[in-house]
Amino acid sequence: MSDNRPLAGRTAWVTGSSRGIGREIALHLAQQGAAVALHGRTRESGATFGEAPSLVAAAEQLARETGAKTTAVWADLCLEAAVRSAAEFVRQELGPLDILVHAAGGDVGAAGPEGPGGGRPSPNDALDISTEDLRAVLDLNLLSGILVCRAAAPEMIRRRSGCIVLLGSTAAMWGRVDGAVYSAAKAGLHEYARCLAVQLRPHDVRVNVVAPGGTLSARFVATGQAKPERLDTASILEGYNQPADLAHTVAFLASDAGRRISGQILRVDGAEQCWPG
Repeated sequence: MSDNRPLAGRTAWVTGSSRGIGREIALHLAQQGAAVALHGRTRESGATFGEAPSLVAAAEQLARETGAKTTAVWADLCLEAAVRSAAEFVRQELGPLDILVHAAGGDVGAAGPEGPGGGRPSPNDALDISTEDLRAVLDLNLLSGILVCRAAAPEMIRRRSGCIVLLGSTAAMWGRVDGAVYSAAKAGLHEYARCLAVQLRPHDVRVNVVAPGGTLSARFVATGQAKPERLDTASILEGYNQPADLAHTVAFLASDAGRRISGQILRVDGAEQCWPG
């Protein structure tokens, strides 16, 4: 294995990779030598915020830029049968899964990311959020993570090798009014990852969570969540994450350099939160 391509020979499935943080993670894993499957909810995923004309186009561009083998798969990850079918498609196209990165998620209600305000529920607190939005946020951020792990982990157990990285959030680490259900869903995902890491430990399969703070994805900016004072700062730690900051962290955890790290929630937030998580 080449030192500058530490993931050569491995297959990665990155959910939610048609745009934003997920797409940057897919790019970095491909640059590290992995064959990568991009995923979106639909074939047109990626076009919502102008990041790619289609999921297929994003996969083709990734292949051109990196020389990696890529494929594209679209599926609603809140439906178990769709998740299993997508995982099997990735195996047929690229081979057995070595790396699962679950980057799909977000504070997105029943209207989807195409809805008003980038799909953020309104109202969006603990008591007044609609039942439809509540279910959508829980399914997208918690249920989907559980389902993709259930689809990927058994083959990793059989081979006694594999790495799972779930994208959580620092929003799960503190109480807040705006986005309360999103915070609760991500907190549930964090705890599920800890439990799964313990279950998979005897099989040498690693499970970790990368929990970003505010990150300058196209949706984050388009939905007005970026504060001007943090955009204007020259400070690395006091500004926002770039998507590449998350990609480098995921790649480290997926590589042999992270082979002894499992069951951890790793915050990437420039020390915005420094209390135990």
